[in-house]
Amino acid sequence: MESKQSETSVRSDELDAMSDEELNETMNDSGKQMPPERAQRFYDRLHDRIHSYLERHGRVAEKTGHYLLLVPDIFMLLWRLTNEPRVSGKNKVLLLSGVAYFVFPFDLIPEAIVGPIGYLDDLVFGVYILNKMLLDTDPAILREHWSGDHDLLESIQKVLNAADNLVAGNLMGRLKKMMK
Repeated sequence: MESKQSETSVRSDELDAMSDEELNETMNDSGKQMPPERAQRFYDRLHDRIHSYLERHGRVAEKTGHYLLLVPDIFMLLWRLTNEPRVSGKNKVLLLSGVAYFVFPFDLIPEAIVGPIGYLDDLVFGVYILNKMLLDTDPAILREHWSGDHDLLESIQKVLNAADNLVAGNLMGRLKKMMK
């Protein structure tokens, strides 16, 4: 967890000192943005893995399946918003940390050990980022890039409401601290 957090988080005082243009230039110059083809391949692989997992594990599908099905769409939304010019540079840094959290193999619930259930912490982290963005970003911008089947804001709220049941309460505290 610590290595992932140190690679993906940026101190808020550093963000406040940079203009949106400086943040956008820094992200573009450093090559941190994922190319569209790679993002799509990650999305497709994630989508296929979750669907086949849910087909094999009916009981899991009853309790967490609808949340797991949100995972690829939340990932893609985070990635798309990193390329959206109407999103502030500060929020783009948050978005990039969310994308990195999905992609990096080290996290709180490792997918390599528990399978697709391990993406639940990624989902919660991504939803917290999106919820935080809603404080200063027009929801229409997020909805414009949403490819999920259900209303985005309702989906965010459902994940936030169920997060305590999906992952340990201690994890929720850590994720909230990472978002500050």
